[in-house]
Amino acid sequence: MMSLDTPRPDRLERLGDALHAATTTNLHRAHAARRTRKRRRALGSLAAAVVVVPGVAVAATSLIGSDEVARSLPNGTVSLLGTDPTCTTIRTGVEYDCVMAVAPTGELGAGRWRGTVEPSVDDSKHVNGGCRSLNAAGTHWRCYVGQEAVRQRIIGPALLGESSAGPSAG
Repeated sequence: MMSLDTPRPDRLERLGDALHAATTTNLHRAHAARRTRKRRRALGSLAAAVVVVPGVAVAATSLIGSDEVARSLPNGTVSLLGTDPTCTTIRTGVEYDCVMAVAPTGELGAGRWRGTVEPSVDDSKHVNGGCRSLNAAGTHWRCYVGQEAVRQRIIGPALLGESSAGPSAG
């Protein structure tokens, strides 16, 4: 005869089933929580990248304005020193139209500047793009910053960002 204090086999079986179910549920919840934390971290990283990357791009292009391009043009070529360029924005951070107050002198001589390409050098003495003369006098230039100067075949990709000791000659 069974005592009242001794659990019956069917009660033990139900108790075991309940413990198994509770343990399985806890394991599934823990696994789901880990997945959720990983997902949240990944989404947090993605959200940060979505905010930061365009912010960096905007900051980079906002630093390159028409005044900097005007300084960059003579910084890249000796013949353009003293030309006093003024540039206007065509495409912000990418393309600029520049006019020289004084015609360039030097290696090409007067009237032979049309189509000439020259690198541009920023204030930190790095090649930041390049410009192409639009007229024979060399007083009208189209300048491109960054990769657009490479796409326009003004400078090679290896030159972009390179350090410059000063304006080049020839």
